Amino acid sequence: MKKNILGLFVTAVLAGVAQAETVFVTLEKDNALAVVDPIAGKLIKTVEIGQRPRGIVISPDNKFLYVATSDDNTIKIVDAETLKEVGQLPSGDDPETFAINPAGDRLYVSNEDDSLVTVIDIQQKKTIKQIKVGVEPEGITASPDNLWVVSASETTNMVHWIDPKTNAIVENTLVDPRPRALGFTADSRQLWVTSEMAGTLMVLDVKTKQIIKTIPFDVQGVTRDKIQPVGVVIDKDSKRGYVALGPANRVAVINARTFEVEKYLLVGQRVWNLAFSPDQKRLYTTNGTSNDISIIDLDSQKVTKSVGVGTYPWGVAVKP
Repeated sequence: MKKNILGLFVTAVLAGVAQAETVFVTLEKDNALAVVDPIAGKLIKTVEIGQRPRGIVISPDNKFLYVATSDDNTIKIVDAETLKEVGQLPSGDDPETFAINPAGDRLYVSNEDDSLVTVIDIQQKKTIKQIKVGVEPEGITASPDNLWVVSASETTNMVHWIDPKTNAIVENTLVDPRPRALGFTADSRQLWVTSEMAGTLMVLDVKTKQIIKTIPFDVQGVTRDKIQPVGVVIDKDSKRGYVALGPANRVAVINARTFEVEKYLLVGQRVWNLAFSPDQKRLYTTNGTSNDISIIDLDSQKVTKSVGVGTYPWGVAVKP
């Protein structure tokens, strides 16, 4: 009996350890990084990070955070354990959004004011190339198979397909007005692109570079001008995708196989960006004007908690 009790205790402890994770949130107007324990549902601390932090990603080995401090014109390298700055990367002017490749040795940065994508060698901390793209590049992503980097230009209404071997654009696709964010499915066969102005999500076939489905959003009780799709993520099994709808204060849940909208989840105000927990049991959203993050339980498809984090949360990254 004692052995059974001990075994249950050990199992429970290990389960708790397996669920442990840390959520990092950039606070654009506090010039800080918020550190959240999502299991306890509370803010642990905030750390000064630089002027106007926005984009944030974590390295594939989970050792470093990369944070775009836009008004400092740099991307800071932060130790994910100590939260101490350990270096900077030459991002070009006013970095906001950026992507890391699967190998973790390249960053691709959108320079909105200059209509450029800056390619950075992380180890050498140097710019390899600046690629001329359309007007006001914003969303950018790298495919899991490392065959593509795609940049979305808000004013040109176009996504640019960049070959990471040559750092050259090989094709362009016209999309709905003001594309804001994009993400690949785990198998790299589809690219999902949000249109802030049209209030739509477009699904592109990577092989043909063409739109295969355009999904409109219609939220009961919310005027169409408030439906402004921004952040998008798709789960690893390509079962569901999730789109942040900005001032509509909702996250759209989309069946990734039928492309039907299954439901809308009410979150905080002006939801910007999204990130999965490592086990994809939870989804975290940054809510810019309610100054909090929402925690969504993905098994029940319900919002379970909101956590106040500071002024104007923007980017989000998760460490196991």
